[in-house]
Formats: sequence, structure tokens, C-alpha cells
Amino acid sequence: MTDMNLKDISSPQALKGMKPDELKALAGEIRETIMGTVSHNGGHLASNLGIVELTLALHRTLDCPKDQLVFDVGHQCYAHKLLTGRYADFPTLRQLDGLCGFPRREESEYDSFGAGHASTAISAALGMARARDLKGEDYRVVAVVGDGALTGGMCYEALNDAGSRNTQLTVILNDNGMSISRNVGALSGQLTRLRVSRGWMGMKKALSQGLKWMPPIHKAFQHIKNGVRNVLVKDKFFTALGFHYFGPIDGHDLEGLERVLMRIRDLKEPVLLHVVTQKGRGFTQAEQRPEAFHGVAPLYIENGIGSRKNPPSLGSKAGEHLTHLAKKDQRVCAVCAAMADGTGFSCFEKAHPDRFFDVGIAEEHAVTLAAGMAAGGLRPFVAIYETFLQRAFDQIMEDVCLQGLPVCFLMDRAGLGGEDGATHHGIYGIAMLHAIPGLTLLSPRNEGELTQMMDWALTHNGPVAIRYPRNGMEQAAEGDAFRPGRWQCLRKGTAGALISYSTLLDECLVAADYLVREGMDIAVYNASSLNPLDEECLKTLNQQSIPFYTVEEHALSGGLGSITAACCARLGIAPPRAMLGLPVGYIPHGSREGLLKRFGLHGETIAQKIKEAIKQ
Repeated sequence: MTDMNLKDISSPQALKGMKPDELKALAGEIRETIMGTVSHNGGHLASNLGIVELTLALHRTLDCPKDQLVFDVGHQCYAHKLLTGRYADFPTLRQLDGLCGFPRREESEYDSFGAGHASTAISAALGMARARDLKGEDYRVVAVVGDGALTGGMCYEALNDAGSRNTQLTVILNDNGMSISRNVGALSGQLTRLRVSRGWMGMKKALSQGLKWMPPIHKAFQHIKNGVRNVLVKDKFFTALGFHYFGPIDGHDLEGLERVLMRIRDLKEPVLLHVVTQKGRGFTQAEQRPEAFHGVAPLYIENGIGSRKNPPSLGSKAGEHLTHLAKKDQRVCAVCAAMADGTGFSCFEKAHPDRFFDVGIAEEHAVTLAAGMAAGGLRPFVAIYETFLQRAFDQIMEDVCLQGLPVCFLMDRAGLGGEDGATHHGIYGIAMLHAIPGLTLLSPRNEGELTQMMDWALTHNGPVAIRYPRNGMEQAAEGDAFRPGRWQCLRKGTAGALISYSTLLDECLVAADYLVREGMDIAVYNASSLNPLDEECLKTLNQQSIPFYTVEEHALSGGLGSITAACCARLGIAPPRAMLGLPVGYIPHGSREGLLKRFGLHGETIAQKIKEAIKQ
């Protein structure tokens, strides 16, 4: 096979006959394609650049889609997509109606299992392997797991279970020393020691080759080797869990990878192959600062600088304000789950390192750790993306709220998560948390209200959750200071009232401007307190015969409209005349602006819907 370009590859079968120099050229083309698309669309860059050779080796030694290849998280699936018939569609990556940035079963038969949150691949792969065995089928199952994912407890549950039986399963540990931020914890040190052992692996190979023609000496060497290995190679961690450990090996040596994969692919036992890769491989800026190029907005490949200016995130403002609070109150501490940069807590880490705790991708542990801190007299603030906090629902309810402990949850990325898609849209947070007794649930409209809420949470002797989107409103704060259980009137009117919260208040104010030109004077209320609701406001609107309408960037089931309607039923007053929000289901990926338009939540469409409701 000669002159095979990436665009010519419609399935992994095309890789089987390629020569080493052709594969090397193909790896370079894959990296160029990934960089070109991500520079335009944004996406996960550094991790995908680091896994190119490993992806090639896997597809050359497996028979996909018969064999099942399961990626953890999905931050490392771009090369896989390019090699499985999606090259022509790759420019649509992360765009509305385009390719998803994560593995998705509906998208391709080669995507064995969907992924968007970390630490799930080993459990899923083990389930597939057991389904195969129970059905008497014959195929291989391989899970590709990043070293950062191994900071999540779910991985250990799966490893422990897998090692309890001789199930044929291969786990590839893609070890690049990173998760999103730098890896933390004891496991990171364990993997570092394993990386150092590559010298031993090379020495073992050389001696084995030299002694294989002298059987008695070679046999003696095999016995000695096992003892020496346990001194130089600290691999007992995985062998103790019942896995046959191989590695670490160079994740960019394609021929070496293939040799090892061919050797282990038919072993009838759980196998863990430890592969060391370089995050950001082939892109100088990403190699030097991999954490900065994990997930990126559109950028200029020439210099790695963003091609558009993003407003400061509310998370960064929360981190700055918490840093300020910690200077005045020694009880204040910060907890995050592998997302110090993403949640804006990096500044806190620099200013108060002794009170900053990054626990890795372990949301359940983060929440109960904070509960213990609060029980010990501290005031912990836990910053976790809203969709990631779903993983710790039990800990929120049982360990924090049942005991009434003063933990404040800073729930970043509430609302539409944009191009990351269904696994990252924070549209069920209100439904998840509103029903928990004793939890105050808040949602600020801008930076000023966010900091007021944090100040109040520090004084409140109970659990608080503050959910906010990535970017806040551009308009300045106005009116009275925040008070829990009280809604602020942003605009007066008697023909009706729009009740909303957070960044959709912008769209509601635009809608009100449209409606006033139609002769309809519409009020706008900021429902920043979601639990408790402002019952007095609802009663007043009812007494004045002002119909009201809820508008939210949340699923209609369990959102502001639902809980307000339930409150009105309890109070015996008229419920919302209409409830505008996102449909119940899994919202696709796409820009926030595009998704708001698709689901009728931008100003002009809101105005039209309210106009029709008023006429009815």
C-alpha cells in the first residue's frame, strides 16, 4: 500500500498493510488535522495529540468494530474518529448537528460506549467482557484509561472486581502525567516510579535475548528477574488487584506498541498495559504547557494564542473572592476535583496552599471530605462543575445536608455547556438539589450577586449551593442587595411578569423591550433564590392579577417553572401562565447561542411566545 492519505481511510482495516514510514506520515497528518479543526472549533487538544500512535497501534492489532474499544472520558478519541470513517465530517466537530467531541454510540458502530465523565471505562469494558462470556461470543474488549481517571474511585471498584475472576480484559493505562491539571495524590507518585522503571524493562529485554540460547542460564535468569523486578519495578499495585501488568512502554514507539499488543491481546486473564505518552505531542506550546491546552477555545496554531477574546468567567471571579475571604477568615478552605484552573481556584491555591485541596477526579470524596472539614469547624467551599457534581448526590444528601453542615457548593457551568454537549450541560441541577431538605439553592445574575451570595454563605450555619454559568451578565448589578428568599424586580410592569434567573435575564430584558413596543408593559424578576422561593412575590402578583411566566436555561421537568407551580398549588394561587425552558431530554452539542435559538430561548422568540400567551 502506497500513498495512503488520511482522507482515503474509511475504516481501520485500511491500516493493516501500511509500512512503518507510511504510518509515521499518517500520524503526522492526524495531528495536523486535529490541530486544524480544534484551532477553528475549539476542543480537547493536548490529550488527543498525545494518543495518536497508541490509537494507530490499537486499530492495527484489533478487529474493530467486532472487538470493543472503550475510551475513558473521551478527551482522547479524535484520532479514533478520524480512523473510523469520520474524516469528511471532522470539520463539524463539536458544532451543532456535527460530530460529538466524545464517543457516542449513536454516531458510529466504532464507538462502543459513550463517555463524558471520567473513570467509567473499566467498569463498562468489564461489563461488555462478561456479556461476551455469558453469551459464548468471541471478541476482545479493551479499555483506554487516562492516568487522571485513576484518581476516581470508580476505577478501583472496577479493577478490584475484574481481578476477582479470570475475565479476558485489557486495560491500557495512558500515562501522560496529567488529568486536566497536574495529577495529584499517591497514585501519581506510584506511576512516576513505574515510569522510571523503563530502564529495567530495557535491560531485561537485552539480557533475555542474549541468554535464550543457553537454556539453563536463561531459566535461572527468569527466577532472578522476578525478584529483581520487585525491587526496581514497583508493579505490585496492579498485580495485587489480579491484573497481569506490562510496562511501562513508550507510547510513541508504534512498532514497540504493536509487538506488545499482539503479545497480550489473547491472554485469557485481566491485563494492564502501562503506556507513557506525552500530552500535546507535536505542538510545541501544548508540550510545554499541556494543562493550558487541555480544552481550548479557537486559537491560532502559529502561536497558540486564542483567536477570540472570552469574557472573564464567573468561576475566576468566585476564586478571587474566595481568596479575599480566606485572608479575613482562617476557617475558609477550598476543595476541587482536578479542576483548579477550570473552576477558577488557581489563585486560591497560590495564595493559601495549605487550605487548598485538589482531590483529583473524585467528586464523591470531595464532598464528604468537605463535610468532615465542616464538622471539624472549617468553612469549606467546594467548586465542581454542575454535571460532575451529579456523581456525588448521595454524599450531598447524606453527608452534608442530613447533618446540616455548613458546606458551600460552587456549581460552575450551570446551564447549557455549549460544544461539549449532553454530558456537560448543567440543566438538571435544580431538579437534583431542590428536593433536598435544608439546602439553600441560589443562582446569581452576575459577579456582584455571586460575591454577595458567597458572603452570605460564609455566615449561614447550613449547606448552600450556588449554581452559575461559565460567563455572567455584562450588565452591572443594580437594586437591592441579595437576600435569600427574596426576588429582585429588575423592570416594573402590569401586563405580565417574566420570572427568570442567571444569564437568561438578559434575554428576558430584551423580550420585555420587544413587548413594550407592542403596548405590553412587562415586569422582569430575578429569581436568584430557588430554595427558598419568594412566596410573598408570588402572592403579590396574584393579588394584583398580574399573570407571570417562568423562563429558564434548565429542563422544564424539575426546574423553576415546576417548583413554582407546585408552590402556587400549595398556596392556593394561580400558577405560571406559561413555562419556557429546555425540553426534557439530552440536549445536543453546539454553541450556547445556537442552542438558545433552537429551543426558543432568545429574546425575540421569548417575546413572541409571551405575546401569544397574553392574547390567549
